[in-house]
Amino acid sequence: MSWDFIAVQGPFGGTSEGPAWDGDSLLFTHIPESKIYKYDPNTSTTKVFRENTNCANGLMFDGDGNLYGCEGGGRRVVRYDDESTEVLADSYEGNKLNVPNDLAIDPEGRIWFTDPFYEGAGGPWSEDRSNKELDHDSVYRIDMKDGKSTGVTRVTEDTTRPNGLLFSLDFKTLYVAQSGRLPEEKRQLRAYPVNSDGSLGTHEVIHDFGEHRGIDGMVLDVEGNIVATAGYKAGGPGPMIYVFSASGEVLETHPTPFDRPTNCSFGGEDLSTLYVTTIDGFLLRAFTEKQGRLAFPN
Repeated sequence: MSWDFIAVQGPFGGTSEGPAWDGDSLLFTHIPESKIYKYDPNTSTTKVFRENTNCANGLMFDGDGNLYGCEGGGRRVVRYDDESTEVLADSYEGNKLNVPNDLAIDPEGRIWFTDPFYEGAGGPWSEDRSNKELDHDSVYRIDMKDGKSTGVTRVTEDTTRPNGLLFSLDFKTLYVAQSGRLPEEKRQLRAYPVNSDGSLGTHEVIHDFGEHRGIDGMVLDVEGNIVATAGYKAGGPGPMIYVFSASGEVLETHPTPFDRPTNCSFGGEDLSTLYVTTIDGFLLRAFTEKQGRLAFPN
């Protein structure tokens, strides 16, 4: 069954990202404007949900409905409350983070996030790589207790510009999109076993995109399949939504009408509607036969 994507909002001009379903509406970020928008599918209208978000990129709800974000321009991971923003991580071993990109949350409430340095993704300062303080692009885990951050741990030593990340159905595997831009960097979907102490084991490459644009963002369905945004018009099979099995087999591909899809999430009353953001600021929608596995609403 093909998915018929239509643009329900946009283009806003510049990258839209971070789609997150709140139970009734879809939140998504517009990175250049440092805004979070809220799309109401009942009225097909969008309003500003939050401003001054420091080029926020990825968003994620935990099981209690708390909203977390990666503020690339602020080089930090935060939790958004009604009137305030609480910083959970902004440095590692005394150095500022790169440009936090995307996040995932496990059943223990730990926040996992990717921290690549994509030039320009955090605003004008990030065009200059001399502002990069860390000598690596890694995945991290924020341990939480009583809603407070208790420490930040680096969990990968082998990533360059990690992007989207996603837990398997049983939370025993962390999928990481290794999404380098340079020829010598890999563009892979990797599966890391999650150890009982919160560390990661040796990864397995379950799909390799070769020279072409790899995965940006991902979401899981209730069968454990990975629904991912990837590709571009510049080469390869083009802009696409991929459906991978848990082991990396390509089950389905669905072309998108606009270039470089950036991220995706399920929404709607039964979580079968797929929303997709793009590099040019579109919000796309397709009705699917699948159902999303989201932490919230659960």
